[in-house]
Amino acid sequence: MFRMDTVQYLLPQDRIPRVWYNILPDLPKPLAPPLHPGTHKPLGPDDLAPLFPMSLIMQEVSSEREIEIPEEVRQIYAQWRPSPLFRARRLEKALDTPAHIYYKYEGVSPAGSHKLNTAVAQAYYNKKDGTKHLSTETGAGQWGSSLAMACSFFGLDCKVFMVRVSYDQKPYRRALMETFGACVTASPSIETESGRAILAQHPNSNGSLGIAISEAVEVAAKDPNTKYALGSVLNHVLLHQTVIGQEAIEQMALAGEEPDVIIGCTGGGSNFAGLVMPYIGLKIKGKCNARIVAVEPTACPSLTKGRFTYDFGDTGHLTPLVKMHTLGSTFMPPGIHAGGLRYHGMAPLVSHVLDLGLAEATTVQQLDAFAAGVQFAQAEGIVPAPEANHAVAGAIKEALVAKAEGKQRTILFNLSGHGHFDMQSYIAYQAGQLENYEYPAEEIAMALAGLPAFE
Repeated sequence: MFRMDTVQYLLPQDRIPRVWYNILPDLPKPLAPPLHPGTHKPLGPDDLAPLFPMSLIMQEVSSEREIEIPEEVRQIYAQWRPSPLFRARRLEKALDTPAHIYYKYEGVSPAGSHKLNTAVAQAYYNKKDGTKHLSTETGAGQWGSSLAMACSFFGLDCKVFMVRVSYDQKPYRRALMETFGACVTASPSIETESGRAILAQHPNSNGSLGIAISEAVEVAAKDPNTKYALGSVLNHVLLHQTVIGQEAIEQMALAGEEPDVIIGCTGGGSNFAGLVMPYIGLKIKGKCNARIVAVEPTACPSLTKGRFTYDFGDTGHLTPLVKMHTLGSTFMPPGIHAGGLRYHGMAPLVSHVLDLGLAEATTVQQLDAFAAGVQFAQAEGIVPAPEANHAVAGAIKEALVAKAEGKQRTILFNLSGHGHFDMQSYIAYQAGQLENYEYPAEEIAMALAGLPAFE
């Protein structure tokens, strides 16, 4: 009897979620409030108004469990949503594991990653509220290219500060953003006070997401016609990604299985939260028993080695203080190729569920991540983005544990994007030019010593 080696579970377009799922009202303990960077007092909506439109600010603090997705946003989602869920039978065979491995594939979006789920929503709300320009940062370029595309859909100007090391490593991502009409600048730059201050101290700086955020926030704060858009970390960003997990729950039901382990890579936390928050909501209600595993790079271990405390989201200390797992806002990650995971902090919501014991975290070295990505590509025919390779590595590890224990285990992970614009990193890997990097404990301690002196 013929059997497909890779099985996909598809939902019809009328099954695109009609709401975003907000886990905040279901949490057993509320999130710590964001604080004003100057007064250290809890923020009110008006404090965020210079950076975000009020519609997104209200989503950020909403206590509504379900927030309706505007029909115009759903119509754009229909270009790639619902995204497919695959069972990776060929990978299972290659690993000789009794585990069943499923992956939710977000690389089918026009921008090639999950980031478009929130980029479209943010561009829509900014356009509706009269914004003319959006400024943002990007690490690997997945977020920058997604926002550039969304801005082109809604007639907004887009300014992107791209982390210098990625600007140099990933010219095709930069070209994609520019094709969609965005203006892309390597960060740190001479265009902002924040950038000039960094360059004065470190003329050859590789940059970081924290620095790029400072530059983008500065641009927005100085121009009443410009707002700031963030690709991860904040509640409203993670909210928009929950279409992933809602679809996955339906698709796993079609497959007739429930996941025992759910895995996502983590940098700022958006793709991870998008898949797992609907499942954690079920877990809180006693309807899901899956282990939830966040996989981060050993070179940037905010969840596993960071401190859960209040910190700034940017290097220039222009953003509100949020309680999160952080390595310190002065932490300068090495130039690993998973540029989207090179961030000093983790989303407050992801940090919170980890602190509550609803999720766990682990790390993967760069070479192990690429080895997993190559093995996955050879088995499944999809080349993952360097960031997504961490989730692939986590899934393979769980599958091999199942093999060693002789137990069937159902594994679900989020393949957050493809690596078609990241092939230079694969060239470097195949040539033996990449190396592992474990951040020295003393350097992490130095960065943590700069945390705000209060709590």
